[in-house]
Amino acid sequence: MDAQSPKVAVFDTKPYDREYLAAAEGSDAVQWTFHEFRLMAENAQIVAGANSVCVFVNDVVDAEALGILADCGVKHIGLRCAGFNNVDLHAAEARGIAVTRVPNYSPYAVAEHTVGLLLCLNRKIHRAYNRVREFNFSLNGLVGFDLHGKTAGIVGTGKIGRILAGIFRGFGMRVIAMDPYPDPTWAADAGVEYASLEDLLCASDVVSLHVPLTPETHHIVNEKTLALMKPGVVLLNVSRGALIHTKALIDALKSGHVGGVALDVYEEEEGVFFEDLSGLVLEDDELARLLTFPNVLITAHQAFMTREAMEEISRVTVGNILRAARDEDFLEQTKL
Repeated sequence: MDAQSPKVAVFDTKPYDREYLAAAEGSDAVQWTFHEFRLMAENAQIVAGANSVCVFVNDVVDAEALGILADCGVKHIGLRCAGFNNVDLHAAEARGIAVTRVPNYSPYAVAEHTVGLLLCLNRKIHRAYNRVREFNFSLNGLVGFDLHGKTAGIVGTGKIGRILAGIFRGFGMRVIAMDPYPDPTWAADAGVEYASLEDLLCASDVVSLHVPLTPETHHIVNEKTLALMKPGVVLLNVSRGALIHTKALIDALKSGHVGGVALDVYEEEEGVFFEDLSGLVLEDDELARLLTFPNVLITAHQAFMTREAMEEISRVTVGNILRAARDEDFLEQTKL
């Protein structure tokens, strides 16, 4: 690569992406080409001449796309996010393409958004806000419940899950956690109990998902696991949409078994989230159905979106691009 001026094609960009990437240290040494559309095999040829490709959560970096990218001379895929389930890592390795990500941009941003969703959903703040703006000051239908004394189940105790556990403990909640690699020392210090997934689901008033999307976690919330949950349970997901089987969730909402759902992700969010569809008909029937429930709160994958997180995402992404241009070893925590 040209170490002085790497050429980078950036996909699925919005104004805020361009703003923060341009402001990151070292960005002036990069030749940027920003594309608003998502990367997929059908348009991958457009990167011809680029050394690196920068992608986000809904770009489709499968084997076919990677083959085209490699033929175009791309040597590096820079994810500006933590998740990498949309990249075929085996195909990338076979094609000699390095893949990096941003694993720790701001776990506080995501954990705090999770709590915000829970508080808003539980205390009906979004519904009260809309009422008051129409001069309706009635309190009918706005009863919530105290978090203090309730049990929160956290599925996944990485950085985000651990921060969330601390916040929940601060509310006076009992916290149960499940992780394939438990840390008993941390749990003892944090006042958290580890349990099996089944026991966690049976005991929790609030269940929050904080695991990556893998074949093992795909639809971890399904008809069977939903049935294990306590009647009236509140379910939170700010991780990956496909952790939840949407149809099973809708059925559980219709039956009244699930008391509330707050989502920042959705399993078929590609082409919907991050876009303004306000003048169009929503073609996704399951998402449209979810939006009809008064006890469902959805945000469009914004949990990461704080100034601190955007600055860190851009800093690490630009650093990875520059290291790739110099053919240097990547930081162990960013190379996949």
